[in-house]
Parts: sequence; C-alpha cells; structure tokens
Amino acid sequence: MRGGPSHVDTFDYKPRLKTDHGRASNYGSPWCSSPWKFKQRGDSGLWISDLFPNVANQADEMCLLRGMHCDQPAHAQAMLQMHTGTFQFVRPSLGAWSLYGLGTENQNLPGFISINPPSATGGAQNYGSAFLPAAYQGTKFTIQDSSQRNRRIDRMRRGETNPYGINNLPSWLTDDPSTESSGLNLSKDNQRKQLDLIGALNREKLERDRHNPIVEGAIENFELAFRMQDAVPEVMDLSNETQETLSLYGIDEDPTDGFGRQCLLARRFAESGVRFIELGHGSWDQHSNIQTALSDNCSETDKPIAGLIADLKRRDMLKDTLLVWGGEFGRTPYSDSGTGRDHNHKGYTMWMAGGGVKGGFSYGSTDEHGYEAIENKMHVHDWHATILHLLGLDHERLTFRHAGREMRLTDVAGSVAQDILA
Repeated sequence: MRGGPSHVDTFDYKPRLKTDHGRASNYGSPWCSSPWKFKQRGDSGLWISDLFPNVANQADEMCLLRGMHCDQPAHAQAMLQMHTGTFQFVRPSLGAWSLYGLGTENQNLPGFISINPPSATGGAQNYGSAFLPAAYQGTKFTIQDSSQRNRRIDRMRRGETNPYGINNLPSWLTDDPSTESSGLNLSKDNQRKQLDLIGALNREKLERDRHNPIVEGAIENFELAFRMQDAVPEVMDLSNETQETLSLYGIDEDPTDGFGRQCLLARRFAESGVRFIELGHGSWDQHSNIQTALSDNCSETDKPIAGLIADLKRRDMLKDTLLVWGGEFGRTPYSDSGTGRDHNHKGYTMWMAGGGVKGGFSYGSTDEHGYEAIENKMHVHDWHATILHLLGLDHERLTFRHAGREMRLTDVAGSVAQDILA
C-alpha cells in the first residue's frame, strides 16, 4: 500500500487522540483523532476500524505488528529500505532473496512476480536482484487498477496482444502485428530456432568468459519468456473461476474490480508454484483530504484482501502462505493541514496472516498518541529476519559473496520476533 497508510485510522486504536483532539501536540500541529470508529473484532478482540469491515471479519487470522519503525520519512528511501533493507546502496530485494533461498516450483513461470510495482519511489530496485544472479529478479506485471475496471485481463484469450504488460517478454515473442513489416512476427517454431541461435552465441561467450552471471541470466530469461507464452495465458484466465469466487474478491464490482483481480491472480500464481508475489496499490499519501482519500483506498482493497484470506483458508493454503500487508511507513497522529496527516517512520502498523504466525494477535505498540514505537519495536531488519524465518530461511546464513564479503538482506542486524510464531 504505497504512500504510507495511516495506522491511527486503521489498525492502531488510540482513544487518547480523541481526548486530545485539537490540542497542541509536541510537534507544532494539533493532535487529530480518527474520524472512524474502532471496534474489537473476532474472538481475539483485535481493535480494527470501520474502514476495513471485511478484513475485520478475518481478525482471528491476523497478526498485527504495531511497533514497526524504519529509518527515513521520505517515500523513496523508505520504500527501498522496506524492499531491500537499505536506502543507501543497490541491494537485492526481499523477493529476490526469497527466491534465491527457496528456488522455484514452476519452470514455466517466474519465481518472483511484482504486480503494479511503483515506478518512481525506487523503481525497479524494489523488485531487482542487484548482485544476485539475474534469474532471481522479479518480473513486472501491469494489471489495470480500479479506475480502469472495464478493461479485462482475459483479453489475451480473445486474441489481443500482450494486454498484461509482461515487460520481460521481448516484443518478438508477443505476436504483435505491428512487427510484421519488419519480419519479426515469427511462428513458435521459428522463435525456437532463433532462440537456439541466440543461445548458442551466448554459450560461446560464456565459454570464453568462463563465468558471466549477466550472460547466464540472459540465457535463462529468454528461455523463460518463451515458455511463459503457454503458461501465462492459462494462469491468468479467470473464466474457469466460479461466480462465487469472483464475487468473493469483488471482481466486476466497483470499486474493487482492479485490486480484486490482483488478489485472485496472486492466489492462482501461488497455486502454480510462484514463490513470491507482490501486489501494489496506491497512493496512500494523504497530506490532505484524508477522510475521502483514505476511505476510497480502503474501499478498493478491503473486500479483495478479505477474500484472499478466506479463499486461501478454504483451500488449505493459508497455513503455507505468508500474507503481508503494509506500506513504507505510517502517518502522524497530528494533522499537518487540518485535513490530512504527515509522514511517520517512527511508529506504524503492518500485519501478517497465515504462514506460521499467530492469528488474532497484536505485537508491539506505539505511545498513547500513536507517534513512536515504544514496546516490542520491530525495525525493518527485524521484519525481514522474521519473514525469512517464516519461509524457513536463516537470515544470518542466507548470504551471497559480493565486494569481498558475505552480504545478506539484514546487513549486520535483525532479530526474529519469536513471540509472533505460532
């Protein structure tokens, strides 16, 4: 949820804010209470606001991390740190490290897919592999969002060209009629012959260089793109899903259609053996007009996210799938404009579900106003260490030698939050 979702309006209930609403804070702006009501949800009694009524119904599956904090209050730097562990250097993303550690389960699909990643705040670094071999980088998919809900992702079945925005596919693999004049609109057999020729040239270079990760990555990426032509349309074809399932995700409904399709595709990719799937939605950067803008964001995502949890659970996949929600930081409990909230990296909330975490559980806390994490604080390095642990990986042993030392996602920090493990 890029842009910084407001934790004090969603998952971090602060009754003191209501008492102090309008009074001067210690930060130059008045305290600002949430305009939304919070209620205790599920058997666990987790406090969740009315902004997420459907997600709230899944409270007993959720582990709220209310003591999150990071190092920078700027979007680009915080987004990069959330994805790679650092905002200072180019480093592999969490998805790339996960794929490097676990390997793939499907030879015809990428092991790491990023749907609608941010183009500006860190860009491709957020799903890049940096010094890891190129095979571990994420594949960018572009799916139309809720504002373009009438454009359907099943257009490829109707013969239209590459509507999914699968950027890793070379143009000559998309059967794009616009390439006919240049003679590049090849049959599958001719594509195979051309790939064999390119592969032979690349392997000759590889023999000369003896070791060249860039060439190795190019060979693998061309072969994967060729195989994806058959696998991608099948996994992205939603026509065999029941109407009940489509409705569960809010597909063909306003305003949930766009993100609902992302969530359903995430389940289908996970079923097909894709290890790491990231979904992007935004912007949640509400310095003003938060009452309308935040409400719109939550309305677009609430039903699809709840549907994903419910669907994974009924398919017996939730126990093996770690679902993570959040943004690069939170928002201030005071208002910087009278109608919005500023950036807050000192304390915010993320949550997890499934994948070995305790459900119906709250871990960590911010101060009485929600400004700063004070108890069971979880830095991004701790968060990464915990995620890798839940995936079965030791963050201190998952290393790659680069620039003369053993590099890891968590640098020289990070502790697993043992208390949240089921």
